[in-house]
Amino acid sequence: MDTQQRGDTVLVSARGELDEDAGATLQRSLDEVPADARDVLVDLHGVVSMDREGLLHLLDLHRRAESVGLRVLVTGWQPQPQQMMAEVAGIPGPGLATGERYALAGFRRLIEQRAQASRDLADFTAGWLPPGWLPRA
Repeated sequence: MDTQQRGDTVLVSARGELDEDAGATLQRSLDEVPADARDVLVDLHGVVSMDREGLLHLLDLHRRAESVGLRVLVTGWQPQPQQMMAEVAGIPGPGLATGERYALAGFRRLIEQRAQASRDLADFTAGWLPPGWLPRA
């Protein structure tokens, strides 16, 4: 991750893979945003792959930035991350412009819910039970 300020916009450029290890790096990027910033532009041109965990981290960054009054735009969606998001959203077909829909709050919530459910299901099948889950007698 590389963070640069240009006027009242902060550019966060991501590179490589956006996966479960990206959470702390994305948090540091948000922590580096100065108080006078109004916008955060997340550039994904350098992200060649993203998994569900990476998507959840990106959604968390988006939500936390908005909670402190920052406007967030994610740009530069590459084919694999865009296709992975389309699969999570349940939108069939290759080459969909899911990245353009990302800014819509409702779409973001849909993606977040489906990614979380998919992660919980994967954890469950791996032998881990979600918090609060109790078998019924």
